Amino acid sequence: MIKLTVNGKKRAFCGPPFKRLIDVLREDFRLTGAKEGCGEGECGACAVLVEGQAVNSCLIPVCQMDGRKIETIEALGTVQKLHPLQEAFIEEGGAQCGICTPGMLMTACAWLRSHRAPKHSLRAHGARPLLKYGRGTYRSPQDIRRVLAGNLCRCTGYQPIVNSVVRAMKRHRTPK
Repeated sequence: MIKLTVNGKKRAFCGPPFKRLIDVLREDFRLTGAKEGCGEGECGACAVLVEGQAVNSCLIPVCQMDGRKIETIEALGTVQKLHPLQEAFIEEGGAQCGICTPGMLMTACAWLRSHRAPKHSLRAHGARPLLKYGRGTYRSPQDIRRVLAGNLCRCTGYQPIVNSVVRAMKRHRTPK
């Protein structure tokens, strides 16, 4: 039996130990938010957080998750109270067909949580806006593009997605 914590709840999986995490989440736990876009770890649509790090769940056998904490898109927000990133994706048009959106949101959420929350100032440095963080470091839209490089989107051209993350960063100091 493989014991894991999914979205804050203790869960157990009794099945093939090399079943992929995405299949366990979708088929056994009925958490269908993570999407299988490619099944080869190339698109990021299946990204979930494992111990706070974004990982492609299509590549990971569930046996490697024993004792680990997993967070899926279902835990990010609710219909009644969206997560700041979800709000920003709606406002900026960062979500189109929806296949890549859960993975984009989880990857961006992991990145935002791993950095200090931005101060509410957007500065211009030449033609490139910079977001000021605590400790004098900066995160630019180019940094966001690098973070999301493992997430493919065929609909948006990426700028609405980058704009969504920037909006969430400006509006909310501490992503949860």
